[in-house]
Amino acid sequence: MLQPQQFLSSHSSSPPFSIQTLNPTAHLTQSPPQSFNSSNFSQTLTLSSNNYSDQKRLTVKCQYFDQQKFTSSIPSPTDSASPAVGGSRPRFFVGHSIYKGKAALTVEPRAPEFVSLDSGAFKISRDGYVLLQFAPAAGVRLYDWSKKQVFSLSVTEIGTLLDLGARGSCEFFHDPFKGKSDEGKVRKVLKVEPLPDGSGHFFNLSVQNKSLNMDESIYIPITRAEYAVLTSAFDFILPYLIGWHAFADSIKPEDSNRANHADSRYGGDYEWNK
Repeated sequence: MLQPQQFLSSHSSSPPFSIQTLNPTAHLTQSPPQSFNSSNFSQTLTLSSNNYSDQKRLTVKCQYFDQQKFTSSIPSPTDSASPAVGGSRPRFFVGHSIYKGKAALTVEPRAPEFVSLDSGAFKISRDGYVLLQFAPAAGVRLYDWSKKQVFSLSVTEIGTLLDLGARGSCEFFHDPFKGKSDEGKVRKVLKVEPLPDGSGHFFNLSVQNKSLNMDESIYIPITRAEYAVLTSAFDFILPYLIGWHAFADSIKPEDSNRANHADSRYGGDYEWNK
């Protein structure tokens, strides 16, 4: 049995509470605070017994605090619409590899780059690309990736491969130091040609490095099925490489109406208003 003025308290991660005996009163009351505050308020519940020989009053006080004081801030769903420039969102690395007797080819997408504007918006500063990595064979099912050669496909070059027919061929030339003092020292040529029997394509990468006196060529046959997988992946990733996914994710009905109305001042909708 609780003695008069006996006090019991508990401290834990849950809101604090107390039980206290007061003077006997034969009624049940609930006393909310005079003014409500979402961040801090208390309620008092008073219980008593009609037994006058042993009248006791039990009071329970509960105190509630603003949840934000105890929980870390969680970004709103709209935050995911903006590009992850220096953000803490998880990153994923993906790729697709093709292994043949004389070489291996790995294909990996690279994301576009964005810069932040004074208005808080983001603008794409560099398109993404697809990185091709060619590694020569070093044995049976072994490949020497330390001697790999790389070639970056631009979005336009990806479009060329998507439009390439079964008998089509194309050639891409890259100078990694174009516009710099070392221009012309390194020459990369990627040729995609149909196989003689029409069963696929040859991917042939030639690299010439005058500084290292190196002239190397790595080629790998790609079957029609393997080429179909590559072009399907290219077709899927292409809008992401030019950043259009970020724009699409940021569209809101109220924003689009306001933007369309603003653009009309500059003649942006003139063609459709004829």
